[in-house]
Amino acid sequence: MKFTIITFGCKVNSYESEYMKEQLLKNNYLYNDDYKTSDIVIINTCSVTNTADNKCKKMIRDVRRDNKNAILMVCGCTAENKRETLNDLDIDILIGNKEKSLVAKLIEDYKLSNEKYIKFYNNKKLEFEDMGVQEFNDLTRAFVKIQDGCNNYCAYCIIPYVRGNIRSKEFAEVINEVNNLVNKGHKEIVFTGINTGAYGKETGKYDLTDLIKEVSKIKKLERIRISSIEITEITDKFIEELKNNHKLCGHLHVSLQSGSDKILKLMNRKYTKEEYLAKINKIKEARPNINLTTDVIVGFPNETEEDFNECIAFCKQVGFSKIHVFPYSVREGTKAASMEGQIPNNIKKQRARKLIEIDKQLQKEYNSKFLNTPIDVLIEENISDKSIGHTENFLKVIINQKLEINKIYKVIITDITSDYVIAILK
Repeated sequence: MKFTIITFGCKVNSYESEYMKEQLLKNNYLYNDDYKTSDIVIINTCSVTNTADNKCKKMIRDVRRDNKNAILMVCGCTAENKRETLNDLDIDILIGNKEKSLVAKLIEDYKLSNEKYIKFYNNKKLEFEDMGVQEFNDLTRAFVKIQDGCNNYCAYCIIPYVRGNIRSKEFAEVINEVNNLVNKGHKEIVFTGINTGAYGKETGKYDLTDLIKEVSKIKKLERIRISSIEITEITDKFIEELKNNHKLCGHLHVSLQSGSDKILKLMNRKYTKEEYLAKINKIKEARPNINLTTDVIVGFPNETEEDFNECIAFCKQVGFSKIHVFPYSVREGTKAASMEGQIPNNIKKQRARKLIEIDKQLQKEYNSKFLNTPIDVLIEENISDKSIGHTENFLKVIINQKLEINKIYKVIITDITSDYVIAILK
């Protein structure tokens, strides 16, 4: 039987889909890119915005319209958040974020019983559901999900409600998974989670820095990257590791969300601008050329023009190299959805455009620091006679010759744009 997996959303979802794919292949199912000709279709959904929910629901309808006889399984965050609205969409297996690891069993059971399966759990009482991916065939870097859930309850965010409480993968299991992936040839490991920096917090036995130290002992592993981290989770212990551990990549994605203390408080973020900047300055002192990227929401309820300009000034002061800009989207079920002072869409779009222009300037400024500089690049793909890869500080590099994939080369950067740099072999 042939199966297709359609994935929406974050790196955690991608990791979980990769695991489901491995499990089905192990059970003699055949992977197929075309859902219209598959016997089984799995849709792993995302609920980060209302738009994401709507896209997922549209895909469910499209799949059922185009492939009436397929076994249709829907899982993930939209399933958790909108389960009542999915009842009429002719779904055969409907689960949330738990039981994805049981995908093969769920399908086998359905084939035997031909009865719909719907199962959800209390998100406040979940344990970490272990899914160890054996190999990423299409990537030079490998993702390892080490954490799930979030306890922050930011005013704009639905994720704590659909992903549940914070929980972490067992320390030894992470080490085993990384060892296996490195032995399969992966040179770079990316730790990912819903709230990655909270790793181990619920037990207090170990933390993210302890994990990084231990994983660094694996000789053939060359790079350790963190998908994202909250400023409140960056400790002096972590900064010391960043300073001294050459395997820990010089790139951190640290969500800001707003550069206005008034808006940060309304968002229920757990820091002030002053606290954020103090940590950033410590990070820059430890790793002077670090690449700092972030997320910013514009047009949050009650954000004035003055608040927005304050945010722009703060982004420039921090010196981000990349700002992912999001116009505020009303998220049903969150505190911000019922706030007064909602901003009109045209103003949100206007502010987003302005901040994107600032982002382009900041990217170019950061990239220009490395002009005529020797730097190491891990080659990830070849397109025609070009090679594309990333440096340890996550500069995207294009080299005008075909090089070996999954090999690190020393190059010199000869030209820059806001999105990438061009280099030649040293």
